[in-house]
Order: sequence, then structure tokens, then C-alpha cells
Amino acid sequence: MYIGNYRSKCEAVFLAFFIFFLLCIARLFYIQFFRSSYLASIARKQHNLFVELEPRRGAIYDSNRKPQAFNIPADSLYASPNEIKDKESAVRALAAILNLKPDYLRERLDRKKSFIWLARKITPEQSSEIKKLKIKGLGFLKESKRSYPNGYLASHVIGFAGTDNTGLEDTEAYYDRYLRGEAGWAVFLRDARQKRLDLWDSMVLPKDGYDVVLTIDEVIQFIAERELDKAYKAHHAKGASIIVMDPHTGAILAMANRPTYDLNDHNSASKDQMRNRSICDLFEPGSVFKIVTASAALEENKVSEEDKFFCENGEYRVANHILHDHQKHGWLTFRQVIEESSNIGTTKVAQILGPDTVYRYARLFGFAVKSGIDLPGEISGSLKEARFWSKTSIGAVPIGQEVGVTALQLANAISVIANDGVLMKPYIVKEVRDRHGVTLKKFFPAQVRRAISEETSLRMKKILTGVVEEGTGKLAKPISYTAAGKTGTAQKLEANGAYSHDEFVGSFIGFAPAEDPKVAIVVTIDSPHPYYFGGVVAAPVFKNVATDVIRYLNTSRPPSEELVLNAAQATD
Repeated sequence: MYIGNYRSKCEAVFLAFFIFFLLCIARLFYIQFFRSSYLASIARKQHNLFVELEPRRGAIYDSNRKPQAFNIPADSLYASPNEIKDKESAVRALAAILNLKPDYLRERLDRKKSFIWLARKITPEQSSEIKKLKIKGLGFLKESKRSYPNGYLASHVIGFAGTDNTGLEDTEAYYDRYLRGEAGWAVFLRDARQKRLDLWDSMVLPKDGYDVVLTIDEVIQFIAERELDKAYKAHHAKGASIIVMDPHTGAILAMANRPTYDLNDHNSASKDQMRNRSICDLFEPGSVFKIVTASAALEENKVSEEDKFFCENGEYRVANHILHDHQKHGWLTFRQVIEESSNIGTTKVAQILGPDTVYRYARLFGFAVKSGIDLPGEISGSLKEARFWSKTSIGAVPIGQEVGVTALQLANAISVIANDGVLMKPYIVKEVRDRHGVTLKKFFPAQVRRAISEETSLRMKKILTGVVEEGTGKLAKPISYTAAGKTGTAQKLEANGAYSHDEFVGSFIGFAPAEDPKVAIVVTIDSPHPYYFGGVVAAPVFKNVATDVIRYLNTSRPPSEELVLNAAQATD
């Protein structure tokens, strides 16, 4: 009896162990054939650390190879929350140094992770202060941070890159595909405590970004911004823009706006400060648009310089609208109509031409279409087709009303006259190079079309020279140089669609020297007070910029690059 019970117990124990053994075998079989890949990946994650290797973002240079944007080393702070013993003390200390909210740091340090970012690309001073704390569980990784050595200068041309070194505005955004490069990666080994060893299992090196060389000249940009800033502040304006262009190539030598912002502190800038008004702000041009009407009249042989027009002593009815001049005029020659900026005289010329001709020449001069400049955000402007004009449009469009333009379009238009009647495509980047200085892509001047004949261009140069010498643009005459140009004063539209009697855009467009143009310059001042006439608020800016820029070009710069008419010659 006793022996039988003992044997039964032994068999039961044996059976239990046998079943357990079979279960272990089955479990091992399952792990080996069905879970091996998953468990192996967990083991690799524990002992291998994947690290992305950041590429060098390309630099941005001005036309004389002076750096405008480049990357500098910067520390980024991370934490291993499980290794930090006194988290509350760490939160208080870090919040004071990094200027971060304690709740933000507390939430990140409470996460159950072995790695968490606390702050990216901090200043050297912040890094030094944190290292002095000697808090176990904090560490630094070397990254790179975008730096803009000139701060405010050319901010609306250069733009900025974000924390991840991706371009977000202007040239940084438009040419990001060249500048950003390609990230690499490496797999480093870690010990049992998850600390990285200086041993790597595999690696792919990053591919550095290419450098971009602008057409902008740092010296000309400084001159333009200095004078624009003076006018912007002196006339209490809401905004202002200036463009300096090589009329023979379309290269932008300077482009600036007010208000502006510091590229190194772009996070604190408003959308209004970051907006590139030169290419994305729409406004009625006013009398500067008269260069289109005048050029069309000469090109079509409808008038000559000495033809006389009666300007009705300041009042002229067009359909049901009374058109006025800023001062009363009687008989004026066609030349004087432009010099004195007579609305009535210009309208009478336009009535001879007809709506279709005025519209056609406006398009030939580049209005109502994007110029194709290599910057993001450009708008096309607005101009109704002639078949949609009202009965009063013939007295509005030829003098710059019922038309929406950008400052860049005005720069293109005045460059047509300076460039013997040929419209050029504006551009902001001249070449892309690798870090060794080898040119990978070069951008050449490109002709868009011939807008007017060379003869008409020459005649218009003489008329616009008279505007500066004898007419409304006397304050635009550079010291020691000749100039040609046109003033403009446009009423802004109210919210109800009526023209304002208090808000204006004062502008001046021109080129210098008049007989051999080196630069075309456009200046627009938005809502200046108390003076608002373009010949008063914008013309002096042109004068000062043209004087200093021509002097600089004559002494410090080689002749302009040879004109290349076919854009297809650009290398891809």
C-alpha cells in the first residue's frame, strides 16, 4: 500500500516535470522560429545607438564673396531622466539659465525615457553655466547653428533657417535644396548602462550643402538701407522699399524694406517685419506709370516731343469723372507733360493711343505678370484687359490708377528705358559652388523681350532727364552725376473703395548716369507724413543712393559682366 502510493507520487512528479519540459521546449521553439527577429531587434536597440550625422549647411555670400550666412558650432542639451536624482532642483536651475518655463522642463524630465531633448542649440554662455551645475544625467551634443554676421542687412533677401537647418524664408528657403545637404548616420555601440562608446558599427558620412553667391553687393546694400531708413523714420512712414538693379543684366544689387528685423533674432519678429514688400506688396503706382504711356506714344509715332497739349487749367472731364492736375497748366509740350507730371496731358495722349495700345505696352513693360525672380512670395500685380475698362479707365490707367504693381515691377520697367528698350529677367543668385569654390551652377542674365525700340528708349532717356533737371524730380539729381527718372504720388484706397485724401504712396524710379546707366533705382515710401509727394520724400533717397553707389562702382568694382541673352546657356 505504502509502496504503491509512493510510486504513484513519483510518476505524478515525473509527469509534471515532463510536461514542464515539453512546454519549455515548445517555448524555445516558438522564440527561435517566431520571435527571434523581434527579440534580436530589442537587443540591438539596447546595445546599438543610431545617430544622425548633420551635414554642413552651405554658406551664403554676397557678390564679392563676403559671408552673409554660415553655420557655427552649438551645444544642444539632452537629459537621461532616470539618472537624475533631484529633478526639482534641476528644473529650477535649468529654467533660470535657459529662460524656459519650469512646467515644460518638469514634464520632459518625468518621461520614462533614456534620452530626451531639453534645449537645442543654446548659447556658449548657457552651456558653460549648465556644465558648472554638474548634474548627473545631463549631457551635450554638438550641432550647428545658423549665424548671420550682418544682422539686419539684406534680411528680406537672405531669409533664415530653422532649428533643423531647413530654410524658411527668402533665399534660405528658395535655394534650400542646394544649401541643406544630405544627412548621414552612424550606429554606435553602448555598454550595459546605455552609455555610448567611441566605437561604431556602421556609418554613412553626411553630404555637405553647397554655397550660394548672391548678386547683392554688401556695400551697395548698406548704402541703400542707410538712406531708406533715414527717409522711413523722417517721414513717419508705415513702410518703405528700395531696389537697386543693374539694368543691363537684371542682377539685383540691393533690395531692402522697412520695417525690418534681425536675422539672428527672427523668432521675435512679426509677420509685418518679415514681409518682403518689394515683391509681395501691391499698390497703385501713380505718375511713375506714365513712362509706359509716354513710351507707347513715341513708339507708335502718335506724338513728338514738341507736340502741344492744352491741359485745361487743371480740370478735365473724362466721362462722368473730373480729372485734376496737382497744379494748373495751360499749353504744355509733350516733353513738359511728362516733366511736370500732368495727369490731363497724359490722359489726352492716352486717348490718342486708345485702351488696347496702352494695355499692350503695359504688358510689354512687365506689368500684371510675375517677373520670375528667384525669391518666394512674388505676386503678379493687377491690370484689367482693355475690354473690361470702364468709360473712365482711359483717364485712370495711363496715369497709374486702377493698376496694381510691385516695386520690383517698377524696377523692371524703368530698366527697360535704361537698357535701350530691352526687358531683362531679374535675379538674386549668380552661382552655386561647393565648399572648395568649384562652380556647380551659374545663372546668366536673360532677356525677356524687347519692349520698345532703341530709338524710343533714347528719346525717353532725354525726357526723363528733363524730369530731374527741370521738372518734378529736381531733388533726385545726384551730386556730380546726371540722372533720369520719374516721380509718383498715388492715393491709397480706403476700405470702402474710395481714394484716401490722407494716405499716399510717394515714389521715384530712375537710373544714373542718364547717358550711360550703371544702376536703376526704385524708392517707394508708404504713407509718409506730413509730406507725401514722391518728388519730396522718395527723390532725395534716390539722389543719395545713386551718388554713393556710382562713386563706389567707379572706384571699387570691375565692369558689369557681359550680357548673355539666352537663359538656356545656364548650366544645370
